[in-house]
Amino acid sequence: MPFYVPAEQQVKDKADYARKGIARGRSVVVLQYPDGILFVAENPSRALHKVSEIYDRIAFAAVGKYNEFENLRKAGVRLADLQGYSYDRRDVTGRGLANAYAQTLGTIFTESIKPYEVEIVVAEVGDSAEEDQIYRLTYDGSVADEHRYVAMGGSADAIANLLEQRYHDGAPLADALRLAVDVLSEAGPSPRTLPATQLEVAVLDRTRPQRKFQRLLGPRLDGLLASSAGAKGKASKSAPPAPAADAGSADAADGAEAGAGEGESPKPDRFSGPDTPPAGSDD
Repeated sequence: MPFYVPAEQQVKDKADYARKGIARGRSVVVLQYPDGILFVAENPSRALHKVSEIYDRIAFAAVGKYNEFENLRKAGVRLADLQGYSYDRRDVTGRGLANAYAQTLGTIFTESIKPYEVEIVVAEVGDSAEEDQIYRLTYDGSVADEHRYVAMGGSADAIANLLEQRYHDGAPLADALRLAVDVLSEAGPSPRTLPATQLEVAVLDRTRPQRKFQRLLGPRLDGLLASSAGAKGKASKSAPPAPAADAGSADAADGAEAGAGEGESPKPDRFSGPDTPPAGSDD
């Protein structure tokens, strides 16, 4: 006779198994910026994408096992194409795709022996930032409506903490990209440098006609990284030193100190300075 395992224990074991698989994947960051939604993934491969287009205004990002989230991506493309062809292109929405993915992941988690080791984001760009939609779906089909930013992968908690401290609304694309690269670099076991060759970057740009999805590659990506690094370097320069005091001002300072000793406390000087601020199929 088969061994009896309580349903609660089965669910817990499946959840632990899925979380361990997702934790081995490299992280993905999704950020809102004034002209759209930015996707930045740590991914050295140029063939196995973690960020892809689903439909005109909708994009897909994932971490975990590549073969599993690639099946989900293809299913989403087929569903969107069929719905857009049968009805109208405006009937294809990020919310509808998120609901379909949630049902699929929930069924797999409940009925299959092995759950999918994936975590995905479905994002739809609107005509304004207030109309943007970002949905985060976990291995068990749970859906969360996110705003401003999302972090997934093995370092998701550390990245989310850094984004909570540093993210601000209205940052242009170059600044949002630099922020995403910085948090990906700092959230690992030790700080490191992520060159453009180790990044997969894409945007949903609301200013583009019809198809909003665009990958940032080559010179454009290098230019954005260079411009953001240059702006950061200028901002971090120290303030010019205060001019040296001459003999007269020194005497005046001595007098002020003497007067302070009689009942008035001297105002302290204020100085301003600079703020101190292996790829695999599972990816």
